[in-house]
Amino acid sequence: MLVVEKWSGNMRQRLCGTVTRKFHEVLACGLSLVLSAGSMRARPVSEFIFTSAPFTSCHASTIVELRNGELLAAWFGGSAEGEPDVAIWGARRSGGHWSIPVVLVREPETPAWNPVLFYSKDERLWLYYKFGPNPATWTAGRMWSLDHGQTWSEPEHLPAGLYGPIKDKPLVLDDGTIVSGTSVESYRSWAVWIERSNDNGKSWTKFGPITVPLGSTGSDATRAAPAQVHGGAEWTQTYGIIQPAIVSMGGDRLRLYARSTSNIGAICVADSPDRGITWTPARPIDLPNPNSGIDAVRLQDGRIVVAYNNTKSGRTPLNLALSTDGEHFQMFSVLEDQPGEYSYPAIIQGRDGDLHITYTWNRTKIRYVRFPLAEVPK
Repeated sequence: MLVVEKWSGNMRQRLCGTVTRKFHEVLACGLSLVLSAGSMRARPVSEFIFTSAPFTSCHASTIVELRNGELLAAWFGGSAEGEPDVAIWGARRSGGHWSIPVVLVREPETPAWNPVLFYSKDERLWLYYKFGPNPATWTAGRMWSLDHGQTWSEPEHLPAGLYGPIKDKPLVLDDGTIVSGTSVESYRSWAVWIERSNDNGKSWTKFGPITVPLGSTGSDATRAAPAQVHGGAEWTQTYGIIQPAIVSMGGDRLRLYARSTSNIGAICVADSPDRGITWTPARPIDLPNPNSGIDAVRLQDGRIVVAYNNTKSGRTPLNLALSTDGEHFQMFSVLEDQPGEYSYPAIIQGRDGDLHITYTWNRTKIRYVRFPLAEVPK
C-alpha cells in the first residue's frame, strides 16, 4: 500500500484497470465452474457404515431418516448369526459421516435378530427386533425413542404370537394406521401375516395367513431347490413366503412384496383393497428370488422400486428394479456383482427424493448407498 502511494497517477490507473479486468475474468471463470458443476448429474455414493467393529459377523440392516435429516441404521452383529453374543447395533450418519457403532439392545444369553426402525404418526421412533435361538422359536421385542434415537426406552417383550415387522419397515398410512408385514417360519411351512394398529402400536389386530397356493406356480412349485441354499438342508423341503414389504398403490389399495422359498423361486405379491384388512392369495411376479430378503418403496411420484438379488441361486448380484404399475419391473442398477453375499437390502426415499439403501456386505460389514433420484430412470 505504501509503495503504491509513491507511484504516479497514471501507473495507479493502469494497475487498477488490470486488476479490475483480472477480477472479472476470475469471477466469470468461477461462475462458469459453478454453472458447470450445477449441470452435472449427482452420482450414487457408496460407503461402509463401519470398517472395523467389535463383532466379526453382521446382517439384516434397517435404515430410517430422522426428523432432523440425519440417518440412523441398525443391524445385528456378533460372532456369527444365531450365536448368543449377537446383539442389535446402530450408527448415526451426521455431517456426512457415520458414528462409531454402539449396542442398542442385547438380550441375555440369546441371539438378537432383524431390527426394524420406523416412526409412528405420534413422532415416536420405534425399534422392533427379535430374540431367541432361531426364527422358528424367537420372540419379539421393541424399544422407543422420543429424541430421535439419542436415548431409548427399556426393552419391551411382546406377547407370544405378536411379532411386529419381521425385516422390512411397516407402512404408516396418512391416518396413522400402522400396517406391518410379518411372517411365521414353522417346520417346512412359511406364511405371511399382517399386523395392524390404529393406536400407534398400543394394540394390534392380525390378518392372514397370506400364502402361495400349492400348484399356482406351475412347474416351479415342484422343481428341486438349488444346491446353494442358505439355512441348511431343511430349507429344500420348506414352502412359502416370508418378510413382506408393503407399499401403497394409491387410494385404499396396498400391495406386499415377499421373499419366497427356492421351490417358488420368485418375488411374490398379494393385494389388499381395504388398507390392509383383507388380502388376495400371493402369487409370483417376474422378478427372481433365491430365498433371500428384499425390500420395496413407493416413490413420491407413485413408481415402485424393489431392492433384490437378481438371481435364482446365491446372493449376488444385488440389484434395483423399477415399475410404473407395481407389476412389471425393469432392472436398472447393479449395486454389487462380485462373488460373495450381498443381501437383505433396506430401502427408503428421503425427503429430498434420493434413495437411501443399506445391505449386508459379505456378512462382515454393512454398506450404505445414497442413490440420487435423478439416476432412477423415468
